[in-house]
Amino acid sequence: MKKLFLILTHLLAGFIGFAAGIYALPILIAPDAPSASQVASMAAAANYQTTFSKDLQDSDFLHQAEGQVTISNEHITFNGTMSPGPDYILYLSPQFVETESDFNQLKSQMTPVAAVKTFDNFIIDVPTGVDVEAFNTVIVWCESFGQFITAAQYR
Repeated sequence: MKKLFLILTHLLAGFIGFAAGIYALPILIAPDAPSASQVASMAAAANYQTTFSKDLQDSDFLHQAEGQVTISNEHITFNGTMSPGPDYILYLSPQFVETESDFNQLKSQMTPVAAVKTFDNFIIDVPTGVDVEAFNTVIVWCESFGQFITAAQYR
């Protein structure tokens, strides 16, 4: 009985350590986030402004963001905070979604813009050939775990 208890407690401790490592690794390897003034200077030229909200249907305390988003033909900026995680990708979508199932249904119509590597503010360059006018929503999605993080409609 004592051996079983020790095995179970050690497995539990190992699981907790593994989970904490998965959560902490993106924070540890993240590059320095741009300052609020850097984001503001890029945001000044934006065509659109919207807000990421943590109150979306598939957002939860581990998968959410809150703050201002601006969209121009050259840059997409975010001034706020996002829950950290691995392999976040910013997408442009022709339709607003707030659930994983809706995202998966429309993914073929979306355009991945770039990886999101910082969780307090970001500035992302819009790739040449991507027309932000062809879309109306920005979405952050975790590719590794297939998790919806946040979305905001800008037109």
